[in-house]
Amino acid sequence: MTKHTQAFQAEVKQILHLVTHSLYSNKEIFLRELISNASDACDKLRFEALDNAALYEDQTALEVRVFFDAEAKTLTIRDNGIGMTAEEATAHLGTIAKSGTREFMARLEGDQKKDANLIGQFGVGFYSGFIVADRMTVETRRAGAPASQGVRWSSEGTGEFETETIERARRGTDVVLHLKAEEADEFLKTWRLKSVIAKYSDHISLPILMQKEEWDAEKSQQVQKDEWETVNKAAALWARNKSDITDSEYQDFYKQISYDSDAPLAYTHNRVEGRSEYTQLLYIPAKAPFDLWNRDKRGGVKLYVKRVFIMDDAEALMPVYLRFVKGVIDSADLPLNVSRELLQESRDVKAIREGSTKRVLSMLEALADSDNADDKAKYQKFWAEFGSVLKEGIGEDHANRERLAKLYRFASTHADEGVSLADYVARMKDGQEPIYVIAADSLATAKSSPQLEIFRKKGIEVLLLTDRVDEWLLSHLYEFEGKPLQSVAKGAVDLGKLQDEEEKKQAQAVAETFKPTLDRLTQALKARAKEVRTTTRLVDSPACLVVEEGDMSGHLARMLKQAGQSAPKVQPILEVNPEHALLKRLGNEAAEERFADLAHILFDQATLAEGGQLEDPAAYVARVTKLLSA
Repeated sequence: MTKHTQAFQAEVKQILHLVTHSLYSNKEIFLRELISNASDACDKLRFEALDNAALYEDQTALEVRVFFDAEAKTLTIRDNGIGMTAEEATAHLGTIAKSGTREFMARLEGDQKKDANLIGQFGVGFYSGFIVADRMTVETRRAGAPASQGVRWSSEGTGEFETETIERARRGTDVVLHLKAEEADEFLKTWRLKSVIAKYSDHISLPILMQKEEWDAEKSQQVQKDEWETVNKAAALWARNKSDITDSEYQDFYKQISYDSDAPLAYTHNRVEGRSEYTQLLYIPAKAPFDLWNRDKRGGVKLYVKRVFIMDDAEALMPVYLRFVKGVIDSADLPLNVSRELLQESRDVKAIREGSTKRVLSMLEALADSDNADDKAKYQKFWAEFGSVLKEGIGEDHANRERLAKLYRFASTHADEGVSLADYVARMKDGQEPIYVIAADSLATAKSSPQLEIFRKKGIEVLLLTDRVDEWLLSHLYEFEGKPLQSVAKGAVDLGKLQDEEEKKQAQAVAETFKPTLDRLTQALKARAKEVRTTTRLVDSPACLVVEEGDMSGHLARMLKQAGQSAPKVQPILEVNPEHALLKRLGNEAAEERFADLAHILFDQATLAEGGQLEDPAAYVARVTKLLSA
């Protein structure tokens, strides 16, 4: 037969270079693209055969076969789909960014489009074969055409292609890649091809077949048999009806995509229709991964487009504070060659992100608000593993602030865990206005803080915040249901209506009597304390440290220092309990040097009580030793 040599369109060299070197970041992606095209061809045959069953000829089982010839250094992807005529081969394989699918979709009218929703638009995917091949040959025949109208297309991807008419008994298409020398060994191994298919094409709805291999003892190597086996699951789990999927299947799929041996805590499976059409299958793991806090670790779910794998860890589809969520999002609208950069800019992606975020929060709310004890236990388990991460959302996701705040759980002076802000508000004292909180390095430090004494005496609940992220949380979570959050370690204590007039009068009288001692303390500690003042917050302790509203707390300053970051120098306020025996004794101390030593010891003890570190431990020890030796 006469061969016809034709040129690609004018921009072919530039675009081919883009496809083979820039568009795809991973060379193994070529197999995904070619299998997707093969699947697409089968989908088109299935659709056209609805009106013309004769197109199936003598074979109705649609499939894709992948096989190689190690000696010839060729890899073949074969489908028994719709195939191409000579004109179609020239048009669809000779023009970049034009696909038979696109033209096919243009012919559909009205309700037919709904029936063809599995048919994708693959654009330049065919040319990705040149990533690994220095020549590609396509042999094809359109379904329903006589065997004499087969077509062979071939090109080295350098700007020209050849076509010729051939005899071809089979309908469908063979894409033969003549592999480059450096690629030959890698893609001429069954295990390697299987691993790529499992990664990218496992959920193609058609069976992908490869030849079985068995060990030949004489040759001491694997040899291929004439028997074929299906190497993919041949069904996208998320594309099936929920009623047809068992809980065991959902759990097995989670383990496959997450590499987690434990079952997930919860999952949600939904098809969303509207301005953006997509399917989501999202899981909440039972345990946090070891690299949850690794800044270099990508988070996010797997992205598919029309059941074709696009990328792992599609961060743009899920906010950072939900980076622990695993699963799949399959879009019907995004292009197959979408990049991470394009994901950041897409309106469809924004809609998917918002919808998926709301779905995950709904899943968590269902566990947290359930009357079922097992569900509540699951939420407590979730909070223990991922609560610190979820707290990041209050500053990142303004639209869902209220929903997030309701999901947060804390320890308190009434319970060691599991206290929600709603629980706290429901237990507030009559006349209590703020939600009282304290942040500390540990639960033990928080519980023993002298700043809690008056609250404990009056039975007022205080939330104990001990996560490293809690100080940051307080800078974004100002109120809940109209109740302001107030740190008991900042500003002067004011119990408002919870303190009766008699108590106020008594405290004022004691403060006036104590003023001379207060003045001496202020003078002695002028280099260390911003202010020394009396307080009613202390019951059993002689003193405590607080900071002004708006100033950085000592707890936050310590965390920044531990992280190697600088923190502004903030002088604390020393609050003293004038009713304490130590302060009364201090007031009777006449010797100024001894008074100053006692004042510094008092300040250092208050620092230690809040979990702080002494700036000069040796000076503290010397003063205590001197006091004990007197």
